[in-house]
Amino acid sequence: MSKFLELHNINIGLTVGVFFFLNFATVKAQGSISQTQQELLGVPAQTNIRNAKYPQILQDNRVVFKIKAPEAAKVQIDLGKRYDMTKGEDGTWTVTTDVINKGFNYYSLVIDGVAVADPASETFYGMGRMASGIEIPNKEGDFYALNNVPHGDIRIKHYFSKATNSWREMYVYYSTGYEKATEKYPVLYLLHGGGEDQRGWATQGKANLILDNLIAENKVKPMVIAMLDGNLPNAGGIAGFNENALKAFENELKMGVIPFVESNFRVATDAKNRALAGLSMGGLQTLYAGIKNSELFSALGVFSSGWWANNSALSEPQYEFMKKNVGKINSNLKEFWISMGGKEDIAFENCKIMMGKFDQMGIKYRYSEYPGGHSWPVWRHDLFAFAPLLFQ
Repeated sequence: MSKFLELHNINIGLTVGVFFFLNFATVKAQGSISQTQQELLGVPAQTNIRNAKYPQILQDNRVVFKIKAPEAAKVQIDLGKRYDMTKGEDGTWTVTTDVINKGFNYYSLVIDGVAVADPASETFYGMGRMASGIEIPNKEGDFYALNNVPHGDIRIKHYFSKATNSWREMYVYYSTGYEKATEKYPVLYLLHGGGEDQRGWATQGKANLILDNLIAENKVKPMVIAMLDGNLPNAGGIAGFNENALKAFENELKMGVIPFVESNFRVATDAKNRALAGLSMGGLQTLYAGIKNSELFSALGVFSSGWWANNSALSEPQYEFMKKNVGKINSNLKEFWISMGGKEDIAFENCKIMMGKFDQMGIKYRYSEYPGGHSWPVWRHDLFAFAPLLFQ
């Protein structure tokens, strides 16, 4: 970009910002803000489909939703909390929400009791189905912004897995310079949560942008990230999550994923150049496969997860294995990183209990906390904090 264009864009941004601020100050000084005036102060969400004006984000991060459904009897917006919409004479339903969490949020339209995707929004595989998503501006989110830095690529790769005897898919990020470099790259195997799939870290998680920015600042080593599908045939999903499901993932990792990546990408094949991490359900898969095979990895990352305190049939055998292998685990893992989204994270108490057991056993780990609950804004920050610790 030329210097002229850079200055031109900056001037436009300043002009728009000043206009936006003066408009807001003028309306506020008048003593009250009507619904129409509020909407004039808002901007369409960046996750809207092309040219869609709604959802619209207000300055304080409340959101205005509008949907035309003249035949519907009741319409709601579900953002974890349900908001009843009001029907206008033309059949358009409207609501303004409370302040919404910064960063990425799933949401649904609920029309006469049926949850559906908003046709005005991009859709994302989450919640076990295609759902709408809304990106709320975040001043602390520069680390996942699309910045003017060199960018790596994401490839969608299909491979035949001997573990499942089926074709499967992964998303693979490789950082800028990979194609021209001669050295072998380290690999982070990265897992999504329950109700999501291999697309999660590439779309909701913005993993490629996070790594692009970190690499541009020389904060991490160039690497390959294999974003895996942790959903396996006949594993039962979250409702039937048990050791058989975890064992199925371990087999897929060892017999399907790692051999494919190491045969098709220019990557190092020793433990010091492999790491495994995951969020929520992916965190449990990381705990299981990573601890059982600590000789294969130099680092594990467990985001918003922990062995379930109320499921001793699942958790107690894992603790027994760790007790018998404390020395091996501590020696093999150069980085065992556990993170939570604060007390509002639904996994917080399980994780707290688990870390207490680790302390009793003498398992070495590092703990990190970033507020935001069980959500993608937290997991984006987890990757941002975890990646610089790898492959040192």
